[in-house]
Amino acid sequence: MRSGQKITAAVLVWSAISLGALAVAQEPDKGPPAPAAPSPAAKTSPDAPKEPVPPPSVTVIRAADARGILGRDVRSTAGENMGRIVDVIVDRSGTVRAAVIDFGGFLGVGSRKIVVDWNALHFGQVTNKKESMTLELTLEQVKAAPEYKEDTPIVVLGATGSLQPLQFDH
Repeated sequence: MRSGQKITAAVLVWSAISLGALAVAQEPDKGPPAPAAPSPAAKTSPDAPKEPVPPPSVTVIRAADARGILGRDVRSTAGENMGRIVDVIVDRSGTVRAAVIDFGGFLGVGSRKIVVDWNALHFGQVTNKKESMTLELTLEQVKAAPEYKEDTPIVVLGATGSLQPLQFDH
């Protein structure tokens, strides 16, 4: 509603209230007036004052304390190249469960995606994009892992075997 329409609506409402008060004042005393029922327009009016929205909570994380991980290199504990993190798997509650690693190949040719348990990754002192994460799996274990494909059951390779399957209702 434009401001001109708002002013017109406010004048009309004020006039109606004033005329009603004038009519009540001119009537002989019949006891207290009955409370006026709010009009349907007043109940659903978009111009009605709204409760202020509380400000969002804010958390400040120092740049040295957190980093993004997508695109980061992953190495084995022996220093072998294990691939690069390309996605993160979360369950329905938003809990991070696993990481998708683009493994093998050369310049993206011949690579495949595998999924590793989030707890098998160690982040150490990852303070810049050149530093890598460490994966608690051997190169042979990662090579033997089944390929990850979207919209199929996810096979998660874990160092400890402690990851529980995701439960989804279909």
